[in-house]
Amino acid sequence: MNPMPREHSANGSTNRFSSREIQVLELASQGMTNPEIARRLELSVHAIKFHLASVYRKLGAANRTEAAVAWALTMNGHAAAPGGDNFSTPPAA
Repeated sequence: MNPMPREHSANGSTNRFSSREIQVLELASQGMTNPEIARRLELSVHAIKFHLASVYRKLGAANRTEAAVAWALTMNGHAAAPGGDNFSTPPAA
């Protein structure tokens, strides 16, 4: 497993996501289920649900698919829209 940075942010600050939230989000984005993520990270399924709920809130996402898309866009240099609505308009070219 790749080492993760302690903190990372899509908006440039260093405290938007914890390193654990990033790990959980990246594994969920790869299509892993909550039980699979829990086994991989040696956490409970409840802890995975907690981390995902936090990620959804921070990204303004309703589910793991929206969170994965928002994360992919931020990792490719597209800024998240203010107010958390990352899905209504495509990023400017």
